[in-house]
Amino acid sequence: MEKLEAYKWFIEQNPILQALLAGLFTWGLTATGAALVFLFKTTNRKILDMALGFTGGVMIAASFWSLLAPAISYVEMQNEMGLSNLPAFLPPAIGFFLGALFLYYLDKIIPHLHLFKKKEEAEGISTTWRKTILLVLAIALHNIPEGLAVGVAFGALANPDLLALSENNVFTIGSAIALGIGIGIQNFPEGFAVSMPLRRQGASRWTSWKWGQMSAIVEPIFAVIGAAIVMQILPILPYALAFSAGAMIFIVVEEVIPESQSGGNTDLATMGLIAGFIVMMILDVSLG
Repeated sequence: MEKLEAYKWFIEQNPILQALLAGLFTWGLTATGAALVFLFKTTNRKILDMALGFTGGVMIAASFWSLLAPAISYVEMQNEMGLSNLPAFLPPAIGFFLGALFLYYLDKIIPHLHLFKKKEEAEGISTTWRKTILLVLAIALHNIPEGLAVGVAFGALANPDLLALSENNVFTIGSAIALGIGIGIQNFPEGFAVSMPLRRQGASRWTSWKWGQMSAIVEPIFAVIGAAIVMQILPILPYALAFSAGAMIFIVVEEVIPESQSGGNTDLATMGLIAGFIVMMILDVSLG
């Protein structure tokens, strides 16, 4: 009964508050995953590669089921209502490209170090920052589009035009919640994937956890930003949804999949990706 009351309270809140709470939830699961460093001194590379594959699968599925499909449906609905005459694919295509381009430039500018790489292989602007900071920034890059995606999903619900979509189960509070849950689930192994390498390098358990959870602190921040932008500029909705999808797909192709495949556990990483895709698809279809 208390859970039902909590759910009712949640769906009655302002979308910005909903986005903030969802972002805090995804950050919390990152912190929980990073906390495994207090229980384990090391971990098997196979587990990390499979977990990274799972992360990629969730992000790919979320990009379509939770972001691109609703963006296309929204444009189609506007065309049917006479509010637009754009091809249904055009705004999502533009937003998708801009999202990928945005992460491309962040990837070139922000100093960061991919998992399992040496400091000399750091990307972005040259810096003398410690390896720890570079590693955290790499995961933070993953989490920026995830935070935006969650925020845009909840911010979209402030648009009264979406009521028509909700009747067809295309975009609902359930689908926004499903996206938050899916992102949170894949954040759990991400936190572990940051804190454990730091522990192996000699950092204390507390320091390893601190930096591991810090990698996701951008999620509630960008969730609020995404929700606020969509609520203030409603016509940007299909572009914003696709923008988040493009940013996530860029991260998956540029970093997540290569990292998961680099340890020689290609089959495990691939099956992890398949599992992540299925989990996110089930969440979105069942809750949306």
